[in-house]
Amino acid sequence: MKLFEIFSGGSGANYAPPAEGSGAGGEVKIHPALDHGIQAGSPDFSGGVLTCHCTSDPVKVKVSAQTAHNHACGCTKCWKPEGAIFSQVAVVDRNAVEVIENGSKLGIIDESAAIQRHACKECGVHMYGRIENKDHPFYGLDFIHTELSDDRGWSAPEFAAFVSSVIEGGVEPSRMDGIRARIRALGIEPYDALSPPLMDAIATHIAKSTGALPA
Repeated sequence: MKLFEIFSGGSGANYAPPAEGSGAGGEVKIHPALDHGIQAGSPDFSGGVLTCHCTSDPVKVKVSAQTAHNHACGCTKCWKPEGAIFSQVAVVDRNAVEVIENGSKLGIIDESAAIQRHACKECGVHMYGRIENKDHPFYGLDFIHTELSDDRGWSAPEFAAFVSSVIEGGVEPSRMDGIRARIRALGIEPYDALSPPLMDAIATHIAKSTGALPA
């Protein structure tokens, strides 16, 4: 989608289309961390450690803050666990993200992308995505997958973004009504872009940069 390309940059998908599987009771599978219900976050939570999937010498990233805007994402560039239609991704201040073990195993998936996703070169798991362009609306925020942490209390998913993009990843269009219905049944709203507050933030940033609004 053009909107996603403007936001994220780069090109090409990084995952195979999921199978036609269904969860318990026949529900559509969205993501393993969401399929059995959304867990509330803790207001006192202050971070944890993300670990890649390597069985030896895993990459570990310390996050020393609570996340925000946690959501399911249907884009074709975010890392997804096997069989999932969506990723689960949240943002956090980049100053709160620190690689603490085996950082030499990390590499950037696509250096042309606005969000430079640092992934383990052995297991392929994305450990964090960082924006280096200071003019980007979300500069200063890193994108992380809280499911990589055994710590409990991360902010709960609030919405689903880029829902239509799962078609670009190989999901049959005929499944979309069921996918959107399942997302709503989980208690979150599906959007074909980002949530309204985040879209407003992007538009505000652009308006200030063009002079349409005072900086």
